[in-house]
Amino acid sequence: MSSAPSRIPLEQRIGEFGASRAPLVIWFALVALATAALVCAMVPVGPDWLGTAGAIAIATAYTWGLAARTGGRPLVFAPLTLVCGVAAVASENDLLLAGAAVGTSAVAAVLGVMITLPSARTATAARECVIALCVAGVGAMATVGFEPAIHKERFEYVALGLAFVGAIVLVYRLGAGFHGLGRRGLVIVGIGAVVLAATLLYAELLRRYGSTGLVDQLLEWVAWSRDTLGAFPRPIETVLGVPALAYGCHMRARRRQGWWVCAFGVAATSPTATALANPAVSVTEAALSVVYGLVVGLVLGWLLIRLDLALTGQRGRRSRVAEQAAAVRPEPRRFEPLL
Repeated sequence: MSSAPSRIPLEQRIGEFGASRAPLVIWFALVALATAALVCAMVPVGPDWLGTAGAIAIATAYTWGLAARTGGRPLVFAPLTLVCGVAAVASENDLLLAGAAVGTSAVAAVLGVMITLPSARTATAARECVIALCVAGVGAMATVGFEPAIHKERFEYVALGLAFVGAIVLVYRLGAGFHGLGRRGLVIVGIGAVVLAATLLYAELLRRYGSTGLVDQLLEWVAWSRDTLGAFPRPIETVLGVPALAYGCHMRARRRQGWWVCAFGVAATSPTATALANPAVSVTEAALSVVYGLVVGLVLGWLLIRLDLALTGQRGRRSRVAEQAAAVRPEPRRFEPLL
């Protein structure tokens, strides 16, 4: 005869819930206060130290969040980030400030990807892309909060490189290593790598060695978009980053190898995290550039998802609905450790 289950007192349950939620509540409060400080510094309103204080706080909170999300040691890396940030600001050394800024942008870019969830439907995949870019957008404010003296192109390349390496290292564990790719995943990752290399190489070659006529034509398109629409979308975000993140989240609901596709999502979050680094571009134009890249990239991501469903035999609406219902690969919740 089984005994009746013991009943936990209400006070004890409330205490346990509060204890488990306390770090998350503190983290959200820190991010919110730091973001408010950064916004005040950009207006500007308030004392001069708000920008640097907000930047240090976001760098520390994001490092804590990334370490907690990926099964790392937040109690080690977050205080280390805090000490490095304070030292860089106190030293007023351009090299240290630039290092703090590029490190913050890289952490924000990787956290934006890692905080996403698997998405059985296209609409939820779009939601995950928006969340990732919002996380990176706060990182962009923290990046300029350090007031670094930088070379724009070099800064963006270093930030993207660090973010991509960090994402690959984490995805190697989340995606069950290289053997978890499979033939299909290997082809997708190979295509993503080629697109990434081609986009960066083409932009650099065009900037340095492009013919005058071609460069002038492209500049005319950019100028028309900036005059008419207020901004021009970032090519790497539009063509690779957002489509890869949307498609990767969609694939993660079905196969673990979707994490490898999501790694290329830093091609969207990293340009977002460095969007404010160019002093010649206003905050409004930088924000519009990210939004336009998001919209066009989601269209490309939707096409990739539909192509994937068509190749796997999900052609009709009824079959697609059945496939979405069967896409139940579990992952931890958004603010729980992945490992």
